[in-house]
Amino acid sequence: MLITFATLLVFQCLGEGLVFALDLPVPGPVAGMLLLFAALLASPRLLETVEPTGNELLRHLSVLFVPAGVGIMVAAASMDGHWIGLALSLIGSTLLTLAVTALVLRATMARGGAAGSADDA
Repeated sequence: MLITFATLLVFQCLGEGLVFALDLPVPGPVAGMLLLFAALLASPRLLETVEPTGNELLRHLSVLFVPAGVGIMVAAASMDGHWIGLALSLIGSTLLTLAVTALVLRATMARGGAAGSADDA
């Protein structure tokens, strides 16, 4: 488990280094996850090594949100006077997410319904 955890951290560090070196507008951990994804596609054996630790980390995912929650609480003081804009952006992004999800679901169901009727014939 320790070697697998070290592997995940190496990919995160590689992503950070890549973002820093190429001055990419992407967070380093996201680039690291993309590198890990490419490595998993290239080497299925790596999946067998990483999967148990990844599943264990996912079981305790809620604990990993604690630092983010603390950061939000610390940064809340700097939001003085910006609550209306923050609330509007949260409501707007939520409505936009719901609309896009509904459109994707409608398109997926229409495609699945057409495929299902062709299979029945």
